[in-house]
Amino acid sequence: MTGVDRAPDRAGGLLPLLDLRPAGPGAFTAGPRRTSPERAFGGAVVAQALLAAGRTVPADRAVHSLHAYFLRAGEAAEPTGLTVEHVRDGGSYATRRVRAEQRGRTTLELTASFHRPETGFTHQVPVLDAPPPEDLPDPVAAGAGARGLLREWFDRLADRHPFELRLDGELPRLAAARGEAAPPRQRFWLRCREALPDEPLLHGCALAYVSDLLLLSTALAPHRTMVGAPDVAAASLDHAVWFHRLARADDWLYYEQESTWADGGRVMCSGRVFDRAGRLVLTVAQEGTVRPLGGR
Repeated sequence: MTGVDRAPDRAGGLLPLLDLRPAGPGAFTAGPRRTSPERAFGGAVVAQALLAAGRTVPADRAVHSLHAYFLRAGEAAEPTGLTVEHVRDGGSYATRRVRAEQRGRTTLELTASFHRPETGFTHQVPVLDAPPPEDLPDPVAAGAGARGLLREWFDRLADRHPFELRLDGELPRLAAARGEAAPPRQRFWLRCREALPDEPLLHGCALAYVSDLLLLSTALAPHRTMVGAPDVAAASLDHAVWFHRLARADDWLYYEQESTWADGGRVMCSGRVFDRAGRLVLTVAQEGTVRPLGGR
């Protein structure tokens, strides 16, 4: 993996989030992400847990999959304890289980598998079909006509996440603000604002972070509402990522997302991430709970 010429990130970027402190054998502590009380972003905790797991495996093994269960909401202003269990070290694969805790309560459990590179058959069915990021608007420009809470959401997106986005088409929440239904899908380019070191594990953790970005919101597009609306309760339940190839998170990547099912208070969402060369980098699947409030 080669370096990218990028400007330094603002305070509160990705690297401080991934600064884990050893806290004993197989144990780490991740510092608070925010100084003010705020619900922790699930992708941030997944990234921290994956990094803790990766710090305990041989250097020749790259992450190839993770599965995480979100058990309780975390607090961004609190430190997180991460405990790693060695499940297996085989000839080709190593498996770790991680528990994330705040104030003695488990917030997330994650299992990650790491694979020693091998040669094998190669094919790819999905094809990248997207305009270049330079031709697309950022969220501030895309949300220029928004008002009220939706305007605040667009304005805060850059401060909440250490990634810049370029939107390919209108986000469904803009249609919801007009009272309109939209197809359960969205597309955008993304890249980390800061230049990341040439450490594949850090880039894998950055990709784990973005795998959760905006994904659940696709499920509400046909229902004329959005995550964050006062009449909706929404949260991720479990989250799986398959890493198909190494990719730099500080280069542009294209994320296509869709929701294929919703019923009984649960929704299913999935996504694929491509690099600029059109190579499939990640496949993502997530189940969430989404409940209407106030008699909808």
